Amino acid sequence: MTQADNNQPPEDGDEQPFISHLIELRDRLLRVVLAVIVIFLGLVPFANGLFTQLAGPLMAHLPEGSSMVAIDVASPFFTPFKLALVLSIFIAMPFILYQVWGFIAPGLYLHERRRTLPLLVSSTALFYLGAAFAYFAVFPLVFGFLTSTAPQGVEVMTDISRYLDFV
Repeated sequence: MTQADNNQPPEDGDEQPFISHLIELRDRLLRVVLAVIVIFLGLVPFANGLFTQLAGPLMAHLPEGSSMVAIDVASPFFTPFKLALVLSIFIAMPFILYQVWGFIAPGLYLHERRRTLPLLVSSTALFYLGAAFAYFAVFPLVFGFLTSTAPQGVEVMTDISRYLDFV
């Protein structure tokens, strides 16, 4: 393959009209939303258990007899749903990035596609590894420190919605 071949835009340089780009973008966004909704509906029955699992690093470091609290009336209902939605996006991230790639890739030159694809794959893997590292290594250290520095006479009582926002 020559250098000139690398500089040729894909699909023989045929440009699509602007409206066809918008239609393709809409289709890809609908696929993303549908995927997130399907995953969300699969996670909703387990939302309370998922929150309990996510709260594990903090609960392990709370003083004996302490627990998390819900300050707002609707927090016990909405916080697990919010977690299920965030986890749905988290789980669907490879599919979301694939859809973004599918929209952008036809407009890239071959040499740009070759450089971008490994970056996309490695950044997705590092994203999940970073989340696992935060949950298993960083959270226990941070919560152990934060709960142990409370002044004498102050009881640590974390609000469930603020905890979810924190993590």
